[in-house]
Amino acid sequence: MNLHEYQGKSILKRYGVSVPEGGVAHNVEAALDLAKAIKEKTGTDTWAVKAQIHAGGRGKGGGVKIAKTIDQVQEHAKAILGMTLVTPQTGAAGKFVHKILVEQGIYYPGESPVKEFYMSVLLNRVTSRNIIMYSTEGGMNIEEVAEKTPHLIFKEEIDSLTGVADFQARRIAFNLGLSGKAFKEMLKFVPALYTAFEKADASLFEINPVIKTSDDLIFAADAKVTIDDNALFRHPDFEEMRDLSEENPDETEAGHYNLNFVKLDGNVGCMVNGAGLAMATMDIIKLSGGDPANFLDVGGGANAQTVEAGFRIILKDPAVKAILINIFGGIVRCDRVAGGVIEAYKSIGEIPVPVIVRLQGTNAVEAKKMIDESGLKVYSAITLQEAAETLKSLV
Repeated sequence: MNLHEYQGKSILKRYGVSVPEGGVAHNVEAALDLAKAIKEKTGTDTWAVKAQIHAGGRGKGGGVKIAKTIDQVQEHAKAILGMTLVTPQTGAAGKFVHKILVEQGIYYPGESPVKEFYMSVLLNRVTSRNIIMYSTEGGMNIEEVAEKTPHLIFKEEIDSLTGVADFQARRIAFNLGLSGKAFKEMLKFVPALYTAFEKADASLFEINPVIKTSDDLIFAADAKVTIDDNALFRHPDFEEMRDLSEENPDETEAGHYNLNFVKLDGNVGCMVNGAGLAMATMDIIKLSGGDPANFLDVGGGANAQTVEAGFRIILKDPAVKAILINIFGGIVRCDRVAGGVIEAYKSIGEIPVPVIVRLQGTNAVEAKKMIDESGLKVYSAITLQEAAETLKSLV
């Protein structure tokens, strides 16, 4: 589950990570009230006004502005609220901005220069350990930094039993070129960030940039936070942070039926039980000359209701020219799935695209007979080769 920046920062602050003073506003009047309250509390004379959407690159699209007066806060809030913000991550359609974050400006003048760093915490799936990845090149696209200047990307693998060791925090601060007060501040920032990551059951904390201010304070100037959906039962307060308006509506609907669905850009819808089989099915679709329109895992308990829900979600995509159902009858019997397909087909009515059903495993022969004798416009197959050849003739 992705969070907005202001939500991510509220979690960071809870665990002692330094973040700028700020708050979220849904209208211009609230933005002005926030700016005045922030000035009274911090003495700042600059503010950052940021669009809150689930996408990066907001500044490039005009969704992040610096205000040097209260009047400019009002001006920027009016411009950003209600805009359709287009960034490299939103696609051409962009995203509508419902709310903004107003926070204290931290790029103020002083004795030493302001510096921007990159820092993230995530799981290294190769070593099965969490890592802190960081760079001196903050504020930039980290993929570009990794491609063009890989020597500027540093990593610290963290022992899950002990957390961030003191020597690791010192090494991070040293590699970032810090000294004096800023060095000491980073020694507090790093373990606090890692603690927040672990306690929140997050799968990603990305802070880009981490700011060293002109008076050598360390702040998380941004926060991209992704919470592990499987751990939300431990965090009911995080569940309340979910912004469904920022999520794909088909993926949200699929979640109501415990379906794992990801929208893709192809022309063949697929419905499969098991993530590994789903990946293999998408390969088969590609080899057959088509392109997968989605990833859809119905899990081990496929029945008429879940199959019908899967059909309806897939058919919402006008690009779909055929549907491939590929089920291995291990946990669930193939004849039960076949019955679900037939029931769902009749419930939905006429399905405008051909449907290929490949069933293998327990009662596969009986299931094929049920499909063949159903009188429905459904093509049955037992082997992947059969399914691939049928699909190839249809798309």
